[in-house]
Formats: sequence, structure tokens, C-alpha cells
Amino acid sequence: MVPAYWEAAGAELTRNDPVLAAIIRRYPGMNLRSRGDAFQTLARAIVGQQISVKASETVWGRFAALFPEIVPAAVAAAVPEDLQGCGLSRRKTEYIQDLAGHFHSGALDPARWESMDDEAIIAELTEVRGIGRWTAEMFLIFNLLRPDVLPLDDIGLQKAVARHYGNSEVPSRARLREIAAAWAPWRSVATWYLWRSLDPEPVEY
Repeated sequence: MVPAYWEAAGAELTRNDPVLAAIIRRYPGMNLRSRGDAFQTLARAIVGQQISVKASETVWGRFAALFPEIVPAAVAAAVPEDLQGCGLSRRKTEYIQDLAGHFHSGALDPARWESMDDEAIIAELTEVRGIGRWTAEMFLIFNLLRPDVLPLDDIGLQKAVARHYGNSEVPSRARLREIAAAWAPWRSVATWYLWRSLDPEPVEY
């Protein structure tokens, strides 16, 4: 699924921010895409915590190969050692199986999220083990396609802002908010393009 707002957001960001304008022009026809599956998006985000995009893709590929279909019931029932054999740490294995249990039991219900604002969803998700604010923000961007998420603690965003907006120093949270003020209400879109400026492959969860 492609966000309906993508083209309009890119045009507005191009008008409002000359740095982003140059980046956006380098990637015509490129855009964020949602995989559409809430459980898989969150599980991929847990896999990707504190490792590179390339390493995350490798681990996820091995993980996915274990299951005919990646559904919460199957993941919750999996042998933990099999999951660890994919390259997952013991803790990440526990987190993903706990997440699977929440979905399987109905404690997490994606149907409710459409009517909830970003902060309410973040509050609900961060009640689950292994899901911090960053992981919840990745879910808002990549699954729910929320247009105005600013993941202040994302290392890739920090690196991109340091490269394109300053003297290569990692910006403070206050400085990042200040720069990103020009991106509202499309901060998710700006973040995606800045990620793309660092990596030839689009970021996905």
C-alpha cells in the first residue's frame, strides 16, 4: 500500500526545505510502502533493534523461512531455540513470542488503532515487552502510514540530519525538533527521504 498523501507531502516539503528538496529530487517515484500486516511489522521492528538494516534483513529472512505463514499463533508456539538459531538473541526471542501472544489473545487489536491518535497507540504498544517508543514509532510510520511521526531517537535520522543540516555532529533532540518544524505535518515523509539518503535500499519493516 502506498500512502495517498505521498505526492502532496513531497511537493510541500520541496517548497519548504531546500535541503529536503534536493534529496527528494534524487528519488523520483520512490515512496514508503506498507506491508499491511501489523504483527509482522512489529516483529520486524523488534528484529531490527540495535542492528544494521542488512543484518536485520538477514535475520528476518531466516525467521520467515521457519514458518509456512508468519502468524501470531505459529510464532507463539515455536520452539525458542529454533528462533534463536535464526540469529535472534534470547531476549528478542522472548519479546517476539510475547508479542505473538498479545496478538493471538486479542490483547492487541489492530482494528481499534484506526480511530486512535499517534500518542494513544504508542502508549498501548509500549505496554508490551520489547516495544519501546522507537519501535512503536516505526509501526506508526510503516504499518499505519501515519504522516507526521518524528522518531527523535532514530540513529539513521540523526546521522542524516548531521550530514545534511550541520557540521556532521549528531543533533540534540531540541535541534532536531527545531529543524523538523519545517517538515510538519509530513515528518514521516521527511524522515523516510533522509533515511533513503543514507542507504540505497529503501527502509522497510
